[in-house]
Amino acid sequence: MQPVLTAEQIQQHIRELGPWFHNLNLGGFQTAPQHFLGDYPRVKWQRFADALPAELHGQTVLDIGCNGGFYALEMKRRGAERVVGIDSDPLYLAQARFAAEVSGVELELHQLSVYDVAKLGETFDLVLFMGVLYHLRHPLLALDLIHEHVARDLLVFQSMQRGSDQVAPVAPDYPFWETDIFTQPGFPRLHFLEQAYASDPTNWWVPNRACSEALLRSAGFEIMRHPEEEVFNCQPRELPDGSRAVYPARQQVSLREEHHD
Repeated sequence: MQPVLTAEQIQQHIRELGPWFHNLNLGGFQTAPQHFLGDYPRVKWQRFADALPAELHGQTVLDIGCNGGFYALEMKRRGAERVVGIDSDPLYLAQARFAAEVSGVELELHQLSVYDVAKLGETFDLVLFMGVLYHLRHPLLALDLIHEHVARDLLVFQSMQRGSDQVAPVAPDYPFWETDIFTQPGFPRLHFLEQAYASDPTNWWVPNRACSEALLRSAGFEIMRHPEEEVFNCQPRELPDGSRAVYPARQQVSLREEHHD
């Protein structure tokens, strides 16, 4: 049993684990009270929270890019049986681990990239893929791997979007000499950031809304709801031409296999 932390200890750990991107309330203390987006991500969550099941008893959840653990903790509050969080940043995982301790809940946390989800060796009832896509150099590959390896029933996807929010009908094919479509605001467009955006050099690709939808469809997800301007609830569908995921030339060993060595 974990010892109960004093207010001073909580404040000290919050300082030691900073800076925080998720503003959490831990024992009455905020982790990022000066966040440039306000009380983030709670202000975001409040705009689409009703679009997720209110009761998750018996359900398994995977939070890809869990950061400080805000969404993972919310899933536990809704009764999820297991919540697995992965992130490539050890600092974020340390924050999530501490947040879970203070909140009195159990999270399974692993230092993994989205490109390594096959190592988990299982699928999940609910997969959260929030605020990650635009940080990836290979965004469609990430969606392909999620579809192939971990998404069983529901994917909740969110990405920063820029450009038009129009969505134009997309034909299955276009003649070589058709060029006007590429200037239409509702055509899928993925903006590449060579250097940085918002002082963040890990912001690589930013879609418009049409592109977010097109990427999801291309990876094999059917969009069921669009509860918030950047959020899409999707279900995986079988791809007519089979798996579209590709893999780097390195050995893939599942976490379950590692635990049985």
